[in-house]
Amino acid sequence: MSGPLTGLRVVEMVGLGPGPFAAMMLADMGAEVIRIDRKTKPGEKTAFPILGTKYDVLARGRRSLALDLKQSADQAVLLELIDKADILLEGFRPGVMERLGLGPDICLTRNAKLVYGRITGWGQHGPLAHAAGHDLNYLALTGMLHAMGRADTPPPPPLNLVADFGGGAMMLAFGVVCAALEAQKSGLGQVVDAAMVDGSALLGAMIYGFKQFGAWGSERSANLLDGGAPFYDSYACADGKFITIGAIEPQFYALLLKLTEVQDSSFHAQMDAISWPVLKQKFAALFASKTRDQWCEILEGTDVCFAPVLDMNEAPQHPHNLARGNFMEIDGVQQPAPAPRFSRTAAEVPPPPARPGQHSREILQDWGVSENLVRQFQHL
Repeated sequence: MSGPLTGLRVVEMVGLGPGPFAAMMLADMGAEVIRIDRKTKPGEKTAFPILGTKYDVLARGRRSLALDLKQSADQAVLLELIDKADILLEGFRPGVMERLGLGPDICLTRNAKLVYGRITGWGQHGPLAHAAGHDLNYLALTGMLHAMGRADTPPPPPLNLVADFGGGAMMLAFGVVCAALEAQKSGLGQVVDAAMVDGSALLGAMIYGFKQFGAWGSERSANLLDGGAPFYDSYACADGKFITIGAIEPQFYALLLKLTEVQDSSFHAQMDAISWPVLKQKFAALFASKTRDQWCEILEGTDVCFAPVLDMNEAPQHPHNLARGNFMEIDGVQQPAPAPRFSRTAAEVPPPPARPGQHSREILQDWGVSENLVRQFQHL
């Protein structure tokens, strides 16, 4: 692999969702990430059948070592790998790594420069630290879920993109790279406590600023960016498909009215929130008069701030996504490409996901695990 993180060595304790996503981001950028998979018995089923297959997109770009951490030899192998790593990633509940004898105190004593990255929902401390949860729960606690959705319905689950991946995985990846840069100067590692609730709250920084300024109310669908404004929303078209409009700036809004041939003077009161419900109905009727493709012909590529709502079959085929290579195939599986782009240290196409334990022997050899430990390691 090549990329801006080439030379960085990472040990990933395999978990679900945010941890693998953060590890994927690092691997996409050229870091050597070793996945520590749980050694399973032949025929043992998992709760998520996609894991360990080529469709487990979050596992791309890494080699896999399967270990049984209840075995002293396997644990010793892992500790020796950690001794040689720049970063460790783990996503278990607080206290699990400590009970395995792999907590920060032990690992940082052995490897003073290690960056110990931890990702949890609620964080390593606090009243909820040991409680189970998922993306929707973490987002709910930040005030941001309450701000999403229509006024007359419960807030909708925004997939698991916000807390799991935006507030969790990306904050973890950012945090461990920050700490690794600092370790190059100080010679000292540290623990990075990435909590999905913390990161999700941070993603809401601008909205909280609006609220404190008095420009954001608590009612949903009544504000500038939550679907309250008629010029910032999605609309149904004549064919049952949808488009998005984001004409916030006055010049963009004026162009929208021009290109849609609106003559009604009531549309000129763009920022009069009292008129928004009526204008929303009028825009809905307007956009329902043509198909999505017809609106694309009129509006796409202009400064109206427009895009069609594409499904996951359509998105990879859109000309802009094709031109930028935003999607790719790995072993026949279509998936998003690495991002962002670098002008000099471009990332390569990642290898496909590994089977658990697929690279066990070569990892031990490449990372220089002591021969004595290799001989004790009876599970390869």
